[in-house]
Amino acid sequence: MKNIFKIFKISKPQHKWIFFACFLITIQAVLQQASPVTLKFVIDQLSAQIATKSGNYQTVTYLFGIILVINLSVAVLNSVNQRIGDFIASRLGRFLTEIFYKKIFTLPQAFFDGEISGKIVNQLNRGINSIRDFVNSATNFIIPAFLQAIFGISVLAYFDPTIGLLAFSIFPVYIFITSYSTKRWGKIQVEKNVYEDSVRGRIQEVINNIRLVKTYNTQRQEWEYVSTNFGIINKLYDRQSTGYHILNFIREFGLEMVLVTILYLIFNRTFYGDLSLGEMVLIIQLLNQLRWPLFAMSYILENVQRAEADSKTFFELLELKSTEKYQEEKLLSLTKKPNITLNNVNFSYQDGGEVLKDLNLKLKYNQTVALVGHSGAGKTTLINLILKLYEPTKGNLLLSDKKYSKSSHSWIRSHMALVFQDTELFSSNIRENVAYGLENKSDAEIISALQEANAWDFVEKFKNGLDEQIGERGVRLSGGQKQRIQIARAILQDKPILILDEATSSLDSRSEHLVQEALEKLFKNRLTIIIAHRFSTIQNADRIIVLDNGTITGDDTPQKLAKKKGLYSELLQYQIAGNKKLLSKYELR
Repeated sequence: MKNIFKIFKISKPQHKWIFFACFLITIQAVLQQASPVTLKFVIDQLSAQIATKSGNYQTVTYLFGIILVINLSVAVLNSVNQRIGDFIASRLGRFLTEIFYKKIFTLPQAFFDGEISGKIVNQLNRGINSIRDFVNSATNFIIPAFLQAIFGISVLAYFDPTIGLLAFSIFPVYIFITSYSTKRWGKIQVEKNVYEDSVRGRIQEVINNIRLVKTYNTQRQEWEYVSTNFGIINKLYDRQSTGYHILNFIREFGLEMVLVTILYLIFNRTFYGDLSLGEMVLIIQLLNQLRWPLFAMSYILENVQRAEADSKTFFELLELKSTEKYQEEKLLSLTKKPNITLNNVNFSYQDGGEVLKDLNLKLKYNQTVALVGHSGAGKTTLINLILKLYEPTKGNLLLSDKKYSKSSHSWIRSHMALVFQDTELFSSNIRENVAYGLENKSDAEIISALQEANAWDFVEKFKNGLDEQIGERGVRLSGGQKQRIQIARAILQDKPILILDEATSSLDSRSEHLVQEALEKLFKNRLTIIIAHRFSTIQNADRIIVLDNGTITGDDTPQKLAKKKGLYSELLQYQIAGNKKLLSKYELR
C-alpha cells in the first residue's frame, strides 16, 4: 500500500477538493439511509390503516414528500460528487504529467542512454492513468461505499442488533477474500507491465526505424517479437482472470448464503410479531443497499491493486537521483570570452573501463579546435563532459575561472550552441526548429541564418516557406537539408562557444563547400570545437587535438601534425590515398 500513500501525498494540491467531496459524500450517505427509514413510517401507516383503519393519509402524503426531497437531494449530490471527482482527476493528470516531465529534465544523461523512449512514455501514461483513475474512484466509489456501509450497518443494529451484527460479519470475510484475490492479481500485473513496456518501446523503435526494417526485410521478426511477448502477456492475464473468477465465485456464494440466512431471520421475526411490517421493509432495503458497497469492494480493491502496480515504475522514476536542477529562471551573466580548461580529467561509464584518461587541456576563446581520432577514442565523450551531460569521475573542468562542479548546468550550456551528428529536429515547422530556444526572433533574422547556412535556397522553394512542416525528426528533409537547418539554428543562437559534432557529415561536396565558408565566418570571435572525420573540413583549424584510447597523443596545428609521425598523419594519408585513387580512376589530377 506504500504507493497508495504516495498517491495521497503527491495529490496534496487537490486535497481541499477531496475533503470537500468527502463532506458532500457524507451528507449523501446519511440521506441514503434516511429514505428507507422514512419509508418504514409510510408502511407502518399503511399497516395501521389496513388493520384498524387508524392510518393518517395526510401523514403518508407528507412522508412521501420527504422521500421525494431526499431522493432528489441524493441525485443532486451524486452528480456534484462525480463532477468533483472528474475535476480532481483531470487536474491531477496535468499535475502528475508536469512533475514527471520536470523530473525527466533533471535526470542524468546515462539514464536516457540506457532506456527506450517508448518505454518511458508508456510508464508515464500508465502511471498517470492509474493514479488519476484511483483518485476518481476514491470520490465516486471508495468513500461513498465506505460511508454507506457504516451508516447502513448502524441503522440495522439500531433496529435489530443481531441482524446488524450478521450484516457486519459479512464485510471482514468479503474484504479478506477480495484482498487476497487482488494481491495475487497485482503481483501478476507488475510482471505483465514489464512485458508491455518492452513491447511498446519496441513498437516505437520500429516506427522510428521503419526504413531500416523494410530494407532488411525484418518485418516478420519484428512482428514475431511483438506477437511472442503479447502471448506471454495473454498467459499472465489468463492467470489473473482464472484466479479472480474462482475466488469471486467463492465470495459471492458465501455472500448469498449469509443474506438468505438474514432474510429468513427477518421473515421469522416479522411472522411472530417481533418486527413490524415497516421495520421488515426497512431492514430489507438496508440489506439491499449494503449489496452495493460489497460489490463495489471488489472494484475498489482491484483499483487499489491496479494503482499500486501500475504506479510502481512511475514512482521509481520520480525517486531516481536528480543530477541537474530544473531550468533556472535567472542565470548569471555570460562570460564574454570564455575558455574551457580540463585538469587531470578522467571518465568511466558505469559498465566499462576508462574512456578518458588524465586529460589536461585549455581550449581558448577565438580558437578553432578539431578533435580527431578513431571511433571510440573518446571524442564524443569529451564533448558530453564539456556540455555537462556527464560528470568526470576524476579531475575538474572550468569555464574560464569557474569550476563546472560549482556552476549550474543551465549556466554552462547557456554559453554553447551545438550542431549534432544525428539531426535533432522536432516535428514542427522550419521557423520553430531554427529559432528553437529563442524568443522574439524575426523572420528576417531566421532567413538570414538560413542564408548563411546555405539552407534558404531550398526553404524558399517550399510551398509554405518557413511554415513548412518537416515531419518527425525532419523526415521530409534530406540528410543535408536537416544538417543545414541545425547549422542555421547554431548561427541564430550566436553563442560564444560553438560545438560541431560531424556537422557536415551529411552534406554533398558542393553544399559542404558552401556551408564550410559560412561556418568559417561563424568561427570568428568564439571558441569552436569540431569533431570531424573529413580532414578537408578542419584544415583551417587553429589546433588539432588527437585522441587515441582516451588519451591525447597529438596537439598542434594541422600543418605541423601532418609532418609528424603519428595517428593524425596516418589517418590523413589514408584520406589522401583514397582521393588520389579516385582522381586516377577518372584520369583527373
